[in-house]
Amino acid sequence: MVAPARSANMTVMVRAVEKAGRALVRDFGELEKLQVTKKGVGDFVTHADYKSEKILFEELSKARPDYGFLLEEGGERKGKNPDYVWVIDPVDGTTNFMHGIPFWAISLALVYKGRPIAGIVFNPINDEMFWAERGQGAYMNAERLRVSGRRELDEAVVYTHCYFSGRRPVGLPQAQFKKIVANIAAQRNLGCASLALAYVAAGKIEAFVERGQKAWDVAAGMLIVQEAGGYVTTHDGAKDKLPYTDNILAANPKIHAKLLAILNDKE
Repeated sequence: MVAPARSANMTVMVRAVEKAGRALVRDFGELEKLQVTKKGVGDFVTHADYKSEKILFEELSKARPDYGFLLEEGGERKGKNPDYVWVIDPVDGTTNFMHGIPFWAISLALVYKGRPIAGIVFNPINDEMFWAERGQGAYMNAERLRVSGRRELDEAVVYTHCYFSGRRPVGLPQAQFKKIVANIAAQRNLGCASLALAYVAAGKIEAFVERGQKAWDVAAGMLIVQEAGGYVTTHDGAKDKLPYTDNILAANPKIHAKLLAILNDKE
């Protein structure tokens, strides 16, 4: 299936992430010069994050001056039009980035009245641009995406991980983590939530189960999963708080139902 024509907003988004991506690729090639700041335990920000965010902010502001922003590094900036908000993670997977691991992405979503209507997850190292607009399907570059057709947990690869002692609260409590891992084929923690969600949409992994994520980590990816035929909810099955919630479950429909049962002690 040929990808549909992109909307004016999507065209603006693509241009912005491509420009930011070119800067990030240059920085990724000169990691020894990278300036790194520690925000917390296991939480880092680099000069590349700030530069990418600045490029995205400037490009999007120029094209849509009335829209607001929710930025990982720069926080919330109100727009004249309160209905539209750009939700941005300029480098999702900063720890991977700063260690030379090519699994990181720019995550950019356009949220309208609290609901993502367009999203991009862009890994410029591999030239993988996952994108979706509400009601138009999900794509990787020009290739249509569909979630995996696997139906059984013992066939499923699931992105999740457990809390670590002394670390900030990201991941599942130990009891939930153990129960999920005991029922699935394999568990992965790839260190980049937005790209993991894109991989769910592409059918490369079956599910994404996390706690402690922020809207900028998941807003674009959750829309891409939905447009690829997947289900996205909180761990109790709700949808109304997405993407502004600290927990998320994204999967193909069959696997989603089974993981939801585990998370709520119904299986």
